[in-house]
Amino acid sequence: QGCPHRCRGCHNPETWDFEGGKEFSTETIFELEKALRNNGVKRNFCLMGGEPLCKENLWLSSFLVDHVKAYFPEVPIYIWTGYTLEELLEMNSYSIQHILTQTDYLIDGPYKEELRDITLSMRGSSNQRVINLKNKEFYDII
Repeated sequence: QGCPHRCRGCHNPETWDFEGGKEFSTETIFELEKALRNNGVKRNFCLMGGEPLCKENLWLSSFLVDHVKAYFPEVPIYIWTGYTLEELLEMNSYSIQHILTQTDYLIDGPYKEELRDITLSMRGSSNQRVINLKNKEFYDII
């Protein structure tokens, strides 16, 4: 919960407030594990905002990706962020670097209402990219 970007036209503005949301607990982890195991269906883990990679959310984001990779190593991790990959790397943060090494796909860049394109897969505006971090590939279309 919490987002410093506050993109105009955001589809999830209720996540902007850093004081909002629900408190994270042990029960939350159990719910996450149950959802990833539910009915034997292969699932992905998606981490999105608010902004999961802002400094206020790094500890929990790191905890979550580490937990998923430790208990469900086959589950791909997707992270949506308003930062570009280049901005994240410039931050020179150990936590961000660690999270990125655990992440399979990064959907980066702020949502730009003037570049809105509903035909794009997994993103809302044409400036955003889908990046396969394991293969270091950038996709315009996925």
